[in-house]
Amino acid sequence: MNDRQPDEQPMAIEVADLGVRFRRNRRGRRSFKDLFAGRSRRSRPGEFWALRDVSFRVRQGESIGVVGRNGQGKSTLLKLVAGVLLPDEGSVRLHGGVAPLIEITGGFVGDLTVRENVRLTAGLHGMSRAEIAERYDDIIAFAELADFQETPYKHLSNGMKVRLAFSVVSKLDEPILLVDEVLAVGDKAFRDKCYRRIDELLADNRTLFFVSHNERDLRRFCSRGLYLDKGGLVLDGTIDEVLDRYNADQAH
Repeated sequence: MNDRQPDEQPMAIEVADLGVRFRRNRRGRRSFKDLFAGRSRRSRPGEFWALRDVSFRVRQGESIGVVGRNGQGKSTLLKLVAGVLLPDEGSVRLHGGVAPLIEITGGFVGDLTVRENVRLTAGLHGMSRAEIAERYDDIIAFAELADFQETPYKHLSNGMKVRLAFSVVSKLDEPILLVDEVLAVGDKAFRDKCYRRIDELLADNRTLFFVSHNERDLRRFCSRGLYLDKGGLVLDGTIDEVLDRYNADQAH
């Protein structure tokens, strides 16, 4: 375990003047026609900024909880950090790879078996064949899917899918772990296993970026918080300060 103080740790995530916009009247982002035409970056009718002017830095080993009402930019921020979305303004700079647990169906193929999906998804996340072979049994055991290894993924229950996704991602060696509400699904026994696994990762000096509405989980895992509202960063402080401010705002 690293004995350095938090302010002595190297940077893991640097976000500067981040902004991203979406269309209200169609799915997706700006069209290729818009991009190649070099049209103005100012908002046009039917567009809105999901995030704008967001800046913060995260040091290696920090555990950050992101809070805010639904639709205020939390999951969008996580996807920008993961590289799933590209910003319209500003930048995201990562010092190390990410292990994203953002959408339980992400990266899995319905017609492939559990065994095939583990190999595919772990490989897409950068595991070598030797690493996958070495960790495969642990992944299946943690997910409690020993009897379903030859079952097509699409026939799994939502709880099984969550267990498989968490098990694969938690076995990655990437220094930054991104988690978006996935622990809200699944039974208590499995959530407890996930909590213990996250504790192990934090003890190994991993960086946690955690979006959740569960105040208990946020206080347990996170020392620092980011409060988003209307696409802007309202407060960056300790997790207790952020949750107290958020709860006070909701009460009014």
